[in-house]
Amino acid sequence: MRRSAVASFLGLSVGLLAGCPDRSISEVNPLQGRVEAKDIPVVINRDLDLLFVIDDSPSMADKQANLAANFPQFMKVLSSIPGGLPNVHIGVVTSDLGTQGAGDTNPSFGPGIGQIGMGGCFGVGKDGNLQLFGAAGAVGGDLFISNIADPVTGARMPNYTPNTEARLEEIFGQMAHAGAGGCGFEQHLEAIRHALQPSNAVNQIADEDDCSLQHYSMLGPENATLGPQQSFRCTRFGVTCNQNGQSSDAMNQVGPKGQCHPNDGSAYLTKVGEYVAFLKGLKSSPRKVIVAGIVGDPDPVATELRAPPPGTGTKIPALAHSCTYNGAGGTEVGDPAVRIKFFLDQFPNRSTFSTICQRDLSGGLQQIGDLLKTVIGDPCIEGKLADVDPKTPGPQYECAVSYIKNPDDPAPQEFIMPKCTPEDATATNQPCWHLAPDAVNCATAPTQLSGDKLVLKIEGQNELKTQGTDVHVLANCVTQAQ
Repeated sequence: MRRSAVASFLGLSVGLLAGCPDRSISEVNPLQGRVEAKDIPVVINRDLDLLFVIDDSPSMADKQANLAANFPQFMKVLSSIPGGLPNVHIGVVTSDLGTQGAGDTNPSFGPGIGQIGMGGCFGVGKDGNLQLFGAAGAVGGDLFISNIADPVTGARMPNYTPNTEARLEEIFGQMAHAGAGGCGFEQHLEAIRHALQPSNAVNQIADEDDCSLQHYSMLGPENATLGPQQSFRCTRFGVTCNQNGQSSDAMNQVGPKGQCHPNDGSAYLTKVGEYVAFLKGLKSSPRKVIVAGIVGDPDPVATELRAPPPGTGTKIPALAHSCTYNGAGGTEVGDPAVRIKFFLDQFPNRSTFSTICQRDLSGGLQQIGDLLKTVIGDPCIEGKLADVDPKTPGPQYECAVSYIKNPDDPAPQEFIMPKCTPEDATATNQPCWHLAPDAVNCATAPTQLSGDKLVLKIEGQNELKTQGTDVHVLANCVTQAQ
């Protein structure tokens, strides 16, 4: 999985533009106060690298089965992108990095703890390497799923047979069953850094927060400083809460916490900002990196006393579960993913979060697919457009459209784009825009008042392409009040 691609883990930069033109919509009244925003690259990159970081610690078996069962919903959204399924590489890594710390050298890992296959941590674990699990042999010797189109003929060239969506989903389902015996100190973010050199889409599936070690000394035997040798250390030393948790000792005290965030002063865990900077630096633009998480709810956060390990009689501090649900095997739980949620939030308009505490993960996977669809560039109108002039026969739709050159520059240039006259390919004022029926590429879009499924169509695209290699069309269309 080493190639350029649109990333998976686009937002409008209008508020950041200096001296940008007026793109206001004239008829937005209190009953029509909503707009559908579009940001569409003029040159669309359909190469997409997807990395799934799957927690393989104890308690994850049900959630992995849930992911595999609902993955078809994700593929359904990707396949609905105009032009069909993008060129995809799909890989899987796990959160098991053993006892290694990012800041440690010679050796980079500490002594093993626990029992292998039952949550124990040893050496470098799976080291962020791509894993096939039950799909070994199904992908032609590769370590990932590949389905790309020939750049000349357009013919699909998968690394598996037969070339069907069902077969792709079956192979991913095998890869998703990562097992539930991996290290109980889950290093989700560090696993991403190990795996991506570079790639572009990161999807995290986990029921516990990130515990990416800076120093393996945090895994040392129980002592007065570290407390019991349990994963609560990840929260105690990796998270700070403005309410009742402003120090590691306060985090150790039983009771609810509030306003929690990563502890950037931790002597044991790596700063979340390092992973944010790493991912944003992988591509020419941070807009090409997207992250998504299906993890435990970040709130509430509380410390509780829990039954001790076998052979001892004193209850020990533990992180209270933030959510529960009834899974196939009984009650399943998720812990507050404070560090992961903070990480996701550093990618505004390029991230999505959903809770892992649900028996059906199809909604969360659809969110990820919809975000990817938006990033690649989806010109289909997904909202129900409003008739801004009911007195005129036929529905009157209104959009404000412009194009922007080099949106990542400190002072990008934005230009108003007129509506086409006439509203078809013969327009004399190109480049211009108009709304056109497209029931084929926009099959999943809603039917509008006109009875059509609509696409935002740009005439004179070749002229826009001469404006530079990074040109985006921005549009805001008035939608019906809800």
